[in-house]
Amino acid sequence: MNYIKIAAITVLAVVVLLLGALAWMRFGPVRRSAPVEAETNTSISLPEPDRTDGLPLNAALEARRSIRDFDEVALTLEEIGQLLWAAQGITDPRGFRTAPSAGALFPLEVYLVAGNVEDLAAGVYHYDPSAHALTPIVEGDVRSALAAASLGQSSVADGAAVFVLAAEYERTTRRYGGRGEIYVHIEVGHAGQNIYLQAASLELGTVAIGAFEPDRINELLGLPEAFVPLYVMPVGHPAN
Repeated sequence: MNYIKIAAITVLAVVVLLLGALAWMRFGPVRRSAPVEAETNTSISLPEPDRTDGLPLNAALEARRSIRDFDEVALTLEEIGQLLWAAQGITDPRGFRTAPSAGALFPLEVYLVAGNVEDLAAGVYHYDPSAHALTPIVEGDVRSALAAASLGQSSVADGAAVFVLAAEYERTTRRYGGRGEIYVHIEVGHAGQNIYLQAASLELGTVAIGAFEPDRINELLGLPEAFVPLYVMPVGHPAN
């Protein structure tokens, strides 16, 4: 009888441990792939975003359009910082951001491809929302190569800068399973619309591009293997 009791207790303990392990795998802390960073460069602080000025929301909604033709006027670092903040900036001490995220898991990463930006060297940068700063990833102007990877769309080469929104799906799918992919796609739409509205408020233009070669973009931007590019959004001053 004692052996039966011991066996039953052992089986119960194993079941409890297995259930605990499964719960940890599904709901435990999210492991995030670290963006690749240039070894010899330090982060670049961005100007503090303006949280009070700009067009009223209704006016920004009215002005929002997809713009594909840009002039050669440079963007300022203030404009770049404002657009990045609109995409994924932190707006709450608890870490909540400008765009809603299922379970506050934040699977999106924003990369800036700079080509014609005042006081910022041409290159690829990763946006760090917690520090509101840029980390250099790749040196040099890759807009033309990015345009080629975007099926030859000239607006990508012509924009003063290009915002690339990528996702690490596992941050969301670990908790929500297959539906997590849907949540990520919803979230990138929120962030993309934020860029549209912020661009309209700054009297700039942008267009959301989804036709591109993901593997080529990963290579050009130095993205970690787990990151999947979802949006390519050139930004610049609209051509007259």
